[in-house]
Parts: sequence; C-alpha cells; structure tokens
Amino acid sequence: MKKWLATTWLAFLLVTIVTLFWYNQFVYSLPTPVPLNYRTVKPGKKISVNDKIKTDHTKPIFLHFFNPECPCSRFNIDQFKALVKTYKDQVNFAVILLSDKHYTASEIQKRFGFEVPVYADSTVAAACGVYSTPQAVVLKEDQTLYYRGNYNKSRYCTDMKTNYAKMAIEGVVKHQLLSGLDKYALKAYGCTLPNCGK
Repeated sequence: MKKWLATTWLAFLLVTIVTLFWYNQFVYSLPTPVPLNYRTVKPGKKISVNDKIKTDHTKPIFLHFFNPECPCSRFNIDQFKALVKTYKDQVNFAVILLSDKHYTASEIQKRFGFEVPVYADSTVAAACGVYSTPQAVVLKEDQTLYYRGNYNKSRYCTDMKTNYAKMAIEGVVKHQLLSGLDKYALKAYGCTLPNCGK
C-alpha cells in the first residue's frame, strides 16, 4: 500500500511539473498582445534620450528593456551580459527598468550583476515603441532608431543563427543597413508592461 501511494504521489508530481513547463512554453511562445493605444515607432525616427540617459554621443546606444519579474527577461540576462562584454568599447549600454515595483538602480545592478547604468523611466519605452520585456533597442549615434525587437528567436536565447540583438549591434557599428531579420525579430514576445502579465 505504501509503495502504491508513493508511486502515485511521484507520478502526480511529475505530471504537474510537466504540465506547468508545457504551459509556460506555450504561453511565452505566443506574441505579446499589442496594447490598444500602441503607437508604432519606425526605424529612422529620432528618439531623444539625452535628458534621460547619460551617454557618450560618439557611439551607438543599446537599451536593454528589463523587468525583474518577467521570466523571459531573466532568461536572457546572460546574453545581454555577453553583448556588453563583447561590444562595450563600441556601444553605450544601459538597462531600462520597467516594473510596477520600486527598485533602485544599485539594487538591480547588484542583484543581476549588471555593470552598466540602470534607469527606471517608462517614457523611454513609449518613445521607442517598446511594450514588452525583454526587448532590445539600438539607436545610431544621432539617436535615430536603428533596431527595436527581440534578442533571439529562442526563449532561452540559445539560437545563434537568430541572434537578432547581436546582428543589430554588428550592423550599426559597421554603418550597414540591417538585414537578415525574420518575422520573429520584430514581433514582441515576452511579458506585457508594466506588471509582467501575458
């Protein structure tokens, strides 16, 4: 009787874990719903961030839109850090914190190991046309929008052939037109703002 109960209990736990994993995979593979009041911001539009973000105006800017409560944001922390490590001499990096909870910049830097400035300003997201996290925005030196989109096609940011954020950095640094993107690059996937819903 005890063996049967233990086996049943373990089977129930396994089914529950698999169901939760499958549900999360399904939910986060769907595009983030576009807000009713969404205003499209097209590449080439001037995005004035001078009064909000302190940067070196001789380099492009990479904005990492991040919500600590968003599982998708947490999944791509390592990819973001790898981009910073590789391109920090060529590009200005900043984290734009988007959360309905209050965090200080130093809390986020310490908790997630970010070695770049962190700003909590949702108006930057609206100016760039960002409505979910995680999202990447690349601005040219003149602060015109070069790229706004996903880091990668894969939820775990492991597909190097669709490493969109890296492609955008490479393109802006080389002053090239951005090419090689597919439909997954520009359609938002992840958590809605600001409360990490889906």
